[in-house]
Amino acid sequence: MTTSVHTLASGKGWRVSDVVCTAGVADRPFEEEHRTFCVAVVTNGTFRYRARQGTAMLTPGAILLGNPRTCYECGHEHGAGDRCMSYHFSPAYMEQIVADTPGAKKLAFETPLLPPLPTLARLLAEAEAAREMAEIEAFEELGLRIAGAAVASGLTPAARSPSRRDQKRVAEAVRRIEKDAESPVSLAELASETATSPYHFLRSFRHVAGMTPYQFVLKTRLHRAAVRLRMSDEAISTIAFEAGFNDLSTFNRRFRRVMGEAPGAYRLRRRGDKLPNASVVPACEAKNRPANELCPGGHESASAISSQSVISF
Repeated sequence: MTTSVHTLASGKGWRVSDVVCTAGVADRPFEEEHRTFCVAVVTNGTFRYRARQGTAMLTPGAILLGNPRTCYECGHEHGAGDRCMSYHFSPAYMEQIVADTPGAKKLAFETPLLPPLPTLARLLAEAEAAREMAEIEAFEELGLRIAGAAVASGLTPAARSPSRRDQKRVAEAVRRIEKDAESPVSLAELASETATSPYHFLRSFRHVAGMTPYQFVLKTRLHRAAVRLRMSDEAISTIAFEAGFNDLSTFNRRFRRVMGEAPGAYRLRRRGDKLPNASVVPACEAKNRPANELCPGGHESASAISSQSVISF
């Protein structure tokens, strides 16, 4: 077996898998069939892809395009192995994406790939990072954005302002997220509540709010966690879980990326303290004062501060 497939996430009409192939020059390519629409991001390796639309060499950053009920073949005559993030969409799901893409008319890919493009670099980096960090909630949005880019390739639709109805829908979604940001919510749920397709809702939300729904949820959760860190002495793990993060390492990583410092260090600044310096030991430490006991000056001992500010990443 030269290919392993691991499902990362799925929903109604879509699925994304981590596909790792170890085939090499000595392995003979064989014919397979796309059962649904396939939009696969190549993240490592190279391979030759032959489909009804043509033959192409795929490299990292390229996007493989496949139409349902069509045969294809992959070969590795130039090197061994590759890895892809492979999205599969049902015809009904893809039809809605096409309908919501200005200028798009055909429900079929006419080329075998979308080549590596500078305009897609940031999006593909987000997708690969989501795979490595197992960000389950991000996959549907990323798939819609990648599929939308594939459908819109070669099109230059004129930009238009969101309608008043779309603005109202986004405002309602924002209030809904703010009301219950700590609970899981899918793009499909938000779109259903506003009576739009997921792709149309995603485009409208980005246009009106300046970010995707998932990014808005994360921003809201991090903001609320930051406020609680400044206002309370609750355990960092308690704040993280109640804000909606499933594990502490994810919270630490995202908090540091946005706030520029770890949650423990951020909390210390609320108290007006300086971060502990290993080269400077307070007198209370020299006297072997217990770690959780206050020094005469009213500050915590160095070991107590360290135990609050050192977070595992």
